Amino acid sequence: MSRIILFNKPYGVLTQFTSVVDRPTLKDYIAVPGVYAAGRLDADSEGLLVLTDDGRLQRRIADPRHKLTKTYRVQVEGLPGPSALDVLASGVDLGDFHTLPCRVRLIPEPVGLWPRIPPIRYRKEKPTSWLEIELREGKNRQVRRMTAKAGFPTLRLIRWAVGPWTVAGLEPGMSRELAETLEKKAANDCQPA
Repeated sequence: MSRIILFNKPYGVLTQFTSVVDRPTLKDYIAVPGVYAAGRLDADSEGLLVLTDDGRLQRRIADPRHKLTKTYRVQVEGLPGPSALDVLASGVDLGDFHTLPCRVRLIPEPVGLWPRIPPIRYRKEKPTSWLEIELREGKNRQVRRMTAKAGFPTLRLIRWAVGPWTVAGLEPGMSRELAETLEKKAANDCQPA
């Protein structure tokens, strides 16, 4: 039976097990041998990271060809209107690639959200807002590049869900192993579309 672990990656933690001087890594939080991250999160991003010891499942989760939705909650600088949301949703030309269409909507600040350490900079003259962005791809720093291109730089980026799994109920630095029934659901949800 494959192991699947959901981990709420804190800000500043590197998505690797190899130790790095003066930088926290997965090794500092996950004591389960033989599991690897299915995808990555930048050090300055937070939220759900799925780990497994099943290489096939790991590839299916991470590979965009399997169309597994990744949901992000994103705090941006400014107040994007309908036209900015349409730009983000229809796909953004980032120069080296054009993003696929995605689902984007304004949301209220998430209830019960843990504080980020260090906190986001606060600027009295610049309002912020929250977006929920659902992607089926995940290129390097894609969400940050998309919001910046639309004129609304990302201040905080939290991956809230990967396919059927969410970070709900997990405090930063905490993890939980899934039961077999959810593992079977994951294998079904990761089939090519």
